[in-house]
Amino acid sequence: MTTKQSNVDAFNRQLGDFINLSPTPFHAVSSMAEMLIEAGFTALSEAQEWSLEQGGKYFVTRNGSSLIAFVVGTDGLAETGIRMAGAHTDSPCLMVKPQPELWNNQYFQLGVEVYGGALLNPWFDRDLSIAGRLVYKDRDAQLKQKLINFEDPVAVIPSLAIHLDREANSGRSINAQTDIPPILMQAQEKQDFNQLLSKRFLADGEQVMDYELCFYDVQQAATVGLNKEFFAAARLDNLLSCFVATKALIQADTHSTSLIVCNDHEEVGSVSSVGADGPFLESVVERLCANDSQGANKSRVLGSSLLISCDNAHAVHPNFASKHDGGHSPLLNGGPVIKVNVKQRYATNGVTASLFRQMCELVDVPVQTFVSRSDLGCGSTIGPMTSAKLGVPTLDVGIPQLAMHSCRELTGSADPQRLTKVLAHFFNLPGRLKVDLE
Repeated sequence: MTTKQSNVDAFNRQLGDFINLSPTPFHAVSSMAEMLIEAGFTALSEAQEWSLEQGGKYFVTRNGSSLIAFVVGTDGLAETGIRMAGAHTDSPCLMVKPQPELWNNQYFQLGVEVYGGALLNPWFDRDLSIAGRLVYKDRDAQLKQKLINFEDPVAVIPSLAIHLDREANSGRSINAQTDIPPILMQAQEKQDFNQLLSKRFLADGEQVMDYELCFYDVQQAATVGLNKEFFAAARLDNLLSCFVATKALIQADTHSTSLIVCNDHEEVGSVSSVGADGPFLESVVERLCANDSQGANKSRVLGSSLLISCDNAHAVHPNFASKHDGGHSPLLNGGPVIKVNVKQRYATNGVTASLFRQMCELVDVPVQTFVSRSDLGCGSTIGPMTSAKLGVPTLDVGIPQLAMHSCRELTGSADPQRLTKVLAHFFNLPGRLKVDLE
């Protein structure tokens, strides 16, 4: 094995461990926080005054599901702006309803609500577990919260046998209300889910008040392919980008102010206090500007900044190549993808794309471009809304992947480390990022 392949394998083992430990946005933020603390970052609270030191490394979370981390540069903000990379912590999944108990033919099931634009077929016949945030009342009647994870496979959604649905391979549709409630056990009577949670996760005298829980596939991340050229895991969209951005920020020097933002709720529109269409990032930028020794003007700072929005891109599927524009068909292991859309579903423009191309060139990373077919719609990212909200120059990039929004997705094994290399270079570039006018 070459040293290069060994480094890729080591990187992807870390990525796999991160994804395996992060079945929900709450767990993902907790995992990122652990990485940052180990690298010397200090946790901040939004409710307190901040005393930021030049060269200091900090992070702050909101709702336990969104995170912003930053390095305070020794150079003034007006000189360098802020180097920003963005991603999102949420993925399409099946959320447990508030009163989910179902009892059918002596099977105890839970009602679920589909979160985001999930592909539903892959959720059938998988070994599922449950994880998320639990809010409870302790013995002193104080409200507390904790992250929980059943870890073991505790549920399944069995497919209907083809003998009972002869059209299964040609015309089966899935009803999100009636077809996908997972089975948890056989039972002689209806069970109380809150009691099951209390028995598993709480002490005597403590009471479940509420929860935000989802099902997830327990299959671990894996490197696959005859030549180990693929990496398969749940939630690659977009925990891969969260991990890559965090790893890159840890490598940032202290000359320029560098920042990562990992928002929740991207998959459902981002309109929330923790989403990209909310005030979280803007509030942190305002604090950074107020802390600047030269009293930097926010508009001037943002005009000199750049946001690289990282969200996985659609690789060309060999069985469905006609779904791509012929000249824009990204390949797995072909390098990061610059995403372009004239309707501003992506925030890339010629200037920001050129800056990214130059960064890739300087660190010897190949780069690709994606544009949707003109007769097909296009997804979006945190890029356009963050750019519109802050007025910051932005581009959208992503690692190419297959099976996007499935409960198990696929990407190239070489590409995650490549994007990390580009982002680390971005954070460490000296001076102001600009393209001169003629």
